[in-house]
Amino acid sequence: MQFPPWRKPRVPVLRLHGILASKGPLNIEAIGPLVDRAFRGVKRGGTVLLDIDSRGGSPVHSELIATRIRRRADETGARVRAVIGEVGASGGYWLACAADEIVAHPLSIVGSIGVIGGGFGLHDAIARIGVERRVYTAGRNKARLDPFSPERPEDVAFTKRLLEDLHARFKDWVRSRRAGRLRADEEEVFDGSWMLGEKALAAGLVDRLGDLEAEVKAVGGDKARPQVIRPRRRSLLSRLPRMTAEAAVDVLAERLEDPRARLRL
Repeated sequence: MQFPPWRKPRVPVLRLHGILASKGPLNIEAIGPLVDRAFRGVKRGGTVLLDIDSRGGSPVHSELIATRIRRRADETGARVRAVIGEVGASGGYWLACAADEIVAHPLSIVGSIGVIGGGFGLHDAIARIGVERRVYTAGRNKARLDPFSPERPEDVAFTKRLLEDLHARFKDWVRSRRAGRLRADEEEVFDGSWMLGEKALAAGLVDRLGDLEAEVKAVGGDKARPQVIRPRRRSLLSRLPRMTAEAAVDVLAERLEDPRARLRL
């Protein structure tokens, strides 16, 4: 792309920082339109950079955002390059795999290809303070994983199967996007642990080492500047309702009652 001598080239950089969650900074509702904007105006063969700093979160939003990135890349013929900053782990690495090439700092935290789920068992605690749990359901397993009831072996088995299904989906995604580039044994790569960027390079989880500033110049030239695309920061006044005690209680109730909230990348 040719630019007038007085205009510095701009490289689109989509910032993906934070937790993947429906009420967090990274979700399809907030990030989807930004993905569209990042690819808008990029010519075939051009490059979009992903600035990733995320330790993961929701598997649903990880897949939805990654799918949107791939869809726009295929439609425009643009190349995608992910640059992992401090952390590109779990769902953050899922996003990185949407790129054609992954770059990480030698000290970046990379990988954590696994799924975790859990909660609390509070039935003994409420018994000690004299609280009786009363819950009524239609459907034998509607109250599955209820933290106020004793744990059932069949619930543990159900949860483990669910985790394994999610893990299989994660592994298939990494295999498809890193085909021919994974060099470490799969048991080591997919065991859920994380590694530093240098080891991730040796394992084939990333393609090379670098940083965002260097990648901007590699794409656009020495005078290139990043065109950072990120969610608009809300004012303090608009965030105050979510900081109230009522909002905190709502979040706690969701975490206790919704088993989906206990499964995350």
